[in-house]
Amino acid sequence: MPSFAQLDAGDLAAFERDGYVIKRGLLTAQEVALCNRVIATDPAIQGSRLRLADAAGGATELALWNHPGEDVFGMIARCGRVAGGAAKLLGGEVYHYHSKLTMKRPGGGGRWEWHQDYGYWYQNGCLWPDLVSVALALEPATRENGCMQLLAGSHRLGRLEHGRVAGQTGADPERVEQVLKLLPLVHCEMAPGDALFFHANTLHCSSANTSDKSRNLLICCYNKATNDPYKEHHHPRYTRLELVPDEAVLAAGDRLADADARWFLEEGKDATTEARKSG
Repeated sequence: MPSFAQLDAGDLAAFERDGYVIKRGLLTAQEVALCNRVIATDPAIQGSRLRLADAAGGATELALWNHPGEDVFGMIARCGRVAGGAAKLLGGEVYHYHSKLTMKRPGGGGRWEWHQDYGYWYQNGCLWPDLVSVALALEPATRENGCMQLLAGSHRLGRLEHGRVAGQTGADPERVEQVLKLLPLVHCEMAPGDALFFHANTLHCSSANTSDKSRNLLICCYNKATNDPYKEHHHPRYTRLELVPDEAVLAAGDRLADADARWFLEEGKDATTEARKSG
């Protein structure tokens, strides 16, 4: 049986201290290749893409869904390395809050302003910031192609006010300016298969892709089961997450022609996506 990377005690300590941890090689090269093949060839992915513009005229292509299906992306979101890692970091059962593919095309695509994910999710009825995101690099993420940037330790600031910033919904610029003077700025450069686990209150952003290379990320987001939102919203309330063995990721390649494995992509536009544009 293959040996897969798992979060260890050192990773948990780093996450507690810094609000993030990068786990190298969480996905295998074969799993990454399968993901990119689906992105490039699957009509369901192609047909569900949204184009989100930034203030400079660049754009990020995004596909987003609430519930994990039976395809390769669903298996990743449900496997022990990813969902189990999120549960370890949050200290209890988690459920799938949503997943998304973010695709930055070459030549200027997709700047994101400084923000906290809880700056959005607070509005969804989540009383606690007990959420974590796992960003999995499917292509090299570099400074040139707009890798994620974050401020180490910023999760300890608590939730900042969010409002209209450069055409997007972002964190209070005055407060961010001061935090930038105090906390280390980290460029989260990753090789394909690396994973960034980060807290919902960790301040992060990304620059435009000014390179000739694309940058694809799969981001799986989890909410702690005890943090069930108190009201209905566009992301799900507690829904039991059926975990799968790590081997299920590659096995999902046998179902690429099965449209039923990707039913979740037919849910339509996501309200958080619209909020990022409209404030």
